[in-house]
Formats: sequence, C-alpha cells, structure tokens
Amino acid sequence: MTLIKLKYIDRFVDRHGRERFYFRRDRGPRIALPGRPGTPEFMAAYERAAIGEDAKRAPRQRGAPGTFDRLVQDYFSSPEFLGLAPSSKKSYRSVIERLIIDEKIGHRLVREMSREHVRRILAKRSDTPGAANSLLQKLKVLIHFAIDSGWRNDDPTLRIKKYVKGEFHTWTEEELTQYERKWPIGTTERLAYALLLYTGQRRSDVVTMSWDDVRDGTICVTPLKTKRTSGVKLWIPIHPALQEVLDAADPDEGTVLKTAFGQPFTSNGFGSGFMAVKIDKAGLPKRCVTHGLRKAAARRLAEAGCSANEIAAITGHATLQEVSRYTKAANQKKLAAAAMRRLQPKEPNIDSQTDRGSLGNGAKNINVSKGVEEGWWSRGESNP
Repeated sequence: MTLIKLKYIDRFVDRHGRERFYFRRDRGPRIALPGRPGTPEFMAAYERAAIGEDAKRAPRQRGAPGTFDRLVQDYFSSPEFLGLAPSSKKSYRSVIERLIIDEKIGHRLVREMSREHVRRILAKRSDTPGAANSLLQKLKVLIHFAIDSGWRNDDPTLRIKKYVKGEFHTWTEEELTQYERKWPIGTTERLAYALLLYTGQRRSDVVTMSWDDVRDGTICVTPLKTKRTSGVKLWIPIHPALQEVLDAADPDEGTVLKTAFGQPFTSNGFGSGFMAVKIDKAGLPKRCVTHGLRKAAARRLAEAGCSANEIAAITGHATLQEVSRYTKAANQKKLAAAAMRRLQPKEPNIDSQTDRGSLGNGAKNINVSKGVEEGWWSRGESNP
C-alpha cells in the first residue's frame, strides 16, 4: 500500500512489529495518530493536530450540562472571573471548589437548588460566621452567573441574611503609641507601621510600594483589588510623620520594605508573619492585627472631620458603605462635640448692632466669648 506523504509525520516500528505514526511540528510534543495515513480516523486526527488540538480526544468537559460542575467550569473561564484581581481569583476558586466538594453538589442540577438548601449550607458554618458569609457571597456570584446564562430564572440566595460577625479591631491611640515606643524610627518595624498607618492601604499594597512610587511629596499606589479592573491610581500625600520615617530609611532599588535577606515581602509573610511577631513583641493585645492599622487610619481621618469621599480618596475604598464600616470606631465623643459646636450661635456683628441698635426680631445679645476661648480654633486645631 502506497503511503500518503504528509508534513510533520514521524513513523517507526515498535518492538512488536507494529507500525506507528506521530504528528510532531518543530520539536513540539509528539501526538499519536490512529490507523494509517489516508484512513478517515487518521486524517481527522491529523487535521486536529495540525491546528493545535490533541488528536486523542476533544477537551474534557467538567460535569453534565446544567450541573454545578459545568457551571463552575464555565464561570472560571468567564470574563467576570478572569477580570478579578489575582488575589480575588484565588479566594473565589478556593471557596467555590470547597463548596462543591464539601456539599457533594457537583452532579446536582443548578436549577434544583432552593432557599432551604442555601440555609442548610450556611447553617453548617454558623460557628465561623466569616467563612459562612464569604461562602454566601461566592454562591450569590455563581447563581447570578447561572441566571445570566439562562440556567435558572430565580435567585435562591435573595434576602438570605449574613451572619453577624466580629470585625477587625481598630487600633486606639494608646495602642499606636505603645507600638511606637517599642519600635523607634530607623527600624523596619517602624517603617512598616508608618506605611500602613499613614497611607491607609492594605498589606498587599504596602509590600509592593517601591522607592520609585515615592515622589513629589506623594506615594503612588495602584491597589491590587482594582488593578485588573479599573487600574485606578491613588496619589497619597506623604504625612510629615511618615516623611520622617522615610528620611531615616535607606532608599534602595525595588520595594521600600524588604526582609532581613533583602527580598520583598509576600503579603501573607508580611501580615501573618513579620507584623504579627512585632506587634506581639510590643506587648499589644491579640486583638491588634495588621489590618487594624488601616482601620485606625480611616478612624483618624473621620475624627479630623474628613468626608466619606475624602477618606475614600486615601484608602481607595470603592463604596462609601465600606468607608462607613471602617470609620465606626471614630471618636463619638469628639464628633458629637464638633457637631454641637456648629450649632453654637456666631458672634454678633457689632457694626450691624450699632446700626440697628439691637439684633432684631427681639433676640437677646449672647456672650459667646467664653465658647470661643475654649473652642478648637483657640487651640490652633484644624476644623473637625
């Protein structure tokens, strides 16, 4: 039988005397081809290999159509998922895959999930409200993707309430002072602390700050959570206290923060490792964690009278609701006093009184000089 000549075909006879054919282009992988050149199965496999497909089989689909396995596969390859920041993709994939495994629902039809199913899934995790809420969030994303894809018409997660959970503790002024006393200016511990507190950024963004980002009295930050979507940059003015710490550091190429081996920190290694140890050595309570410094930054801004939009311009929060959550620990007493001061009557206009002989409308003169002397303006403070 005359063999058809085709490009990229390797031919040899195995130890059993059987003639075998492989497709191989430019030192690429060898792809086994069935039958002999010219036969239908051979030519079909050759054509798939020529365009880069595996001749053995078509790409394997995960699960049957309509099942959670297929939904997860489609979601992980969707623009919605691929557009997430790397850290978010890792978190979403971990939580979703764990849900499929733990609940054994990979083969279940998405359209059959009910509100009762959702409640039971969350109830199993009631002892860890944070994990339960995270799972609910990811499940909502999956269900909404299924609805958009036409797999179902209703949302079984609708109006399912989140569990009440504890929040990260916002460092107090006393706790901030205690850390500063332990770690003076000139140490890496103080540099890390100052970057967290005076920029209000997440640890994942602080560890990537480079000396090239520090220029013209600002630090330029592109938050990782928005880098893949909006790519919005934050230009954060350098606070004098941070500038003092930066001046005492040794500017070098690469990141501002480096490990003892001169390498950049990883986000987890910095927060759960380095900072956790340094906070503990400062004698601070367990409630003081790295993320609490970001909340302390938001609290200080709120206590200084900054608006929610002004705070978001520093912290990079996408919604004002998030800003509100972060500033819960703002000093209520101080804010209440500032609000009440705004209700205090202003000093009467003397010239106006002289012209009219009174304040008009039967109003009495009110002596506010004592309030002025004791007010924030007499102490040189900024308007809260």
